[in-house]
Amino acid sequence: MKRYSKLVLFLGALALFSSVQAQQPQRVLDVQNMRDGENVEYCITHKKHTALLQNPDYVKGLAIAEAEFEEVSKKGETQKATIYTIPVVFHVLHFGGIENISDEQILNALAILNRDYRKQNADTANVHPDFLGMPADIEIEFKLATIAPNGQCFSGITRTFSPMSLQGTDGGAQVDAIVAGNNVYNGQWPGNKYLNIFICAEIGGAAGYTYKPTNWSASSMQNGIWILHDYVGAIGTGGAGTSRALTHEVGHWLNLDHTWGGNNNPGTATSCAGNGDNVQDTPTCIGVTACLLNSNTCSNDNAYWGFDMRDNVENYMDYSYCSKMFTEGQRTRMRSALQVSSTGRANVVSAANLAAVGASGTPHLCKADFSADKSTVCLGNTVQFQDESYNAVTTWNWVITPSTGWSFANGTSANVANPAITFDTPGMYDVQLTATDGTNSDAETKTGFIRVLGAPASIPYWEGFESYTSLSNLPNWEIYNAPINNAFVLESNFGHSGTKCVRLNNFGQAASNTDELTSTNIDLSSIDTTTGTVTLSFRYAYRKKTASDYEYLKVFITGNCGENWAQRKTLGGNQLSSQVSSSSWAPTSQADWVTVHMTNVTNNYFTDNFRMRFKFEGEGGNNFFLDDINLYSGGPSNELVVAAVGQNQFADLNLYPNPTDGDVHVQFTAQVGGAAQLRITDLSGKIIANYPLQVQTGANLVITDTKQLASGSYLMVLELKGVSSTRPFVVK
Repeated sequence: MKRYSKLVLFLGALALFSSVQAQQPQRVLDVQNMRDGENVEYCITHKKHTALLQNPDYVKGLAIAEAEFEEVSKKGETQKATIYTIPVVFHVLHFGGIENISDEQILNALAILNRDYRKQNADTANVHPDFLGMPADIEIEFKLATIAPNGQCFSGITRTFSPMSLQGTDGGAQVDAIVAGNNVYNGQWPGNKYLNIFICAEIGGAAGYTYKPTNWSASSMQNGIWILHDYVGAIGTGGAGTSRALTHEVGHWLNLDHTWGGNNNPGTATSCAGNGDNVQDTPTCIGVTACLLNSNTCSNDNAYWGFDMRDNVENYMDYSYCSKMFTEGQRTRMRSALQVSSTGRANVVSAANLAAVGASGTPHLCKADFSADKSTVCLGNTVQFQDESYNAVTTWNWVITPSTGWSFANGTSANVANPAITFDTPGMYDVQLTATDGTNSDAETKTGFIRVLGAPASIPYWEGFESYTSLSNLPNWEIYNAPINNAFVLESNFGHSGTKCVRLNNFGQAASNTDELTSTNIDLSSIDTTTGTVTLSFRYAYRKKTASDYEYLKVFITGNCGENWAQRKTLGGNQLSSQVSSSSWAPTSQADWVTVHMTNVTNNYFTDNFRMRFKFEGEGGNNFFLDDINLYSGGPSNELVVAAVGQNQFADLNLYPNPTDGDVHVQFTAQVGGAAQLRITDLSGKIIANYPLQVQTGANLVITDTKQLASGSYLMVLELKGVSSTRPFVVK
């Protein structure tokens, strides 16, 4: 049934960078322990060892291990021709930053390890002439483990999202975070079965460290290696000058000391009088922090040399930037360490363990998997796919569903490892990869993996969420939530300009959650890049849970559909809200809402693929609400702009009160007079009431009675000479 409101007409003249990150603890660096030109201590293994000497259990376990090591050493190396294999697991602990390094960078680091320990690095030919012929093939190889402790097949790499990546003073806490939150197996990865390598953004001011082999907690996961992400490999965040740090730390893990002895004090003169590194063919030295090839820091070289020998600066266990060799003496010491059962090292390389962790025999395919450089694109954009199957793929077959609306790009095809695909039809696309190793095959299908946006929306763009019943699978908005917890949802009871908005149930949520709401593409290309202005407005409601809460709302924009994002607004701490509610909170009136106007949508974003993103970085504070997202041409408006104001027709169009439980005042200035239409519609545009008006030039006021309208959201449309302007209003 049609409902009509009464109309009264009066004619006359009327007179609002930083990033959430876990605060890194203040650290005091030991400058003596730093390589030239770096801002971290290169290695703190011996510092960790010294600290543990205060633990009686550690001292007891160390004595047991050293006694066994001496027995093994006295017997000599009984397995001279044996090539030992060490199964490795790389645990990437990240907080969504550059420390979340690629598989390619990790594989590069593994290749460098194998190269260095098998003397396959070409630079051994360039050692100082005094050491020609001395670089040793350690005959130790490193393979990715492919079976997790629970028997699950995996790639040899785990990833854990946690702010603990940034808090490196407690390696135990970092391991706990990995155990609790990695993406493969949430449990212990025993140190007597795997060499666990922990890649982090911060490890207490050091580039790397590990623990000497002991029988103290020999099976502990913490019998591993900690290393900074940019000291892993020579690509990605790594580099040639830092790529041998892992080689250095593995040397410690295999019972080597620094070339100058068992401390972290290179350059200390007293090292000449010490016991050195207990390896006969490494000349006595005090250590260097740069590539000083002519360094000869000690004159009391041992009987092995019988004369004053220059320092072996190019040794991996020194701090130089030109490390490229181990000696035969170091080889013997490391291989002896792998025969000591009490430390767990002997079990790590045992045939039974290698089979159990998937590091023996010929690699075979156990899982097909893939990723893409982006999952949401605009029309005509290209997606680069990446094969992440493990562990020995020889052939690939990609299937995209639907079978039309896309094409292979850059000379790729369905049968390459990493195809590029251009999408030219809107919709959701399923992607399937079937991988084989010549014998075994596996298929992975990801439903709705690629989302292709349609034609861009026009401005003014208003989103009040009134027409939705859920935020799931919306064409206009994308939801991101990490780690998986409470995400943005539709709220039907607490809207500002209606009954609905979006809500983040942040109260009681785990700390360090990141939640995002990202728009579709919007066309701003019609805005004059010289004289035009664009405003992005939105309203939010929020309270802290405690006075010390510090949470962030960040707003990002892009002009190329999401290829690059720019942060344009940050509200954090008291700036976001200074009010506190210790219980789960929701707004109860319009006074609880804050309106934000952003005028820094600059002209380089005036494209047809503009998008915006609202990012909330929470610490388990209180709930957050978002409504009335409004993008429009011109300066800030406290009223919603949901249609273009007709040029030379209307100005200063306002509705009040809004919401209303009775009359609505429609106030505007007409540039010209004449016959006009006033319409009330629902949010779909269906006309509910239509009134003819005779508008005069100048100020006008129209009062409508809405008592007969059901509670809800409506649009008021004013049209004059074919140009219309629209404003939303709410009936209580």
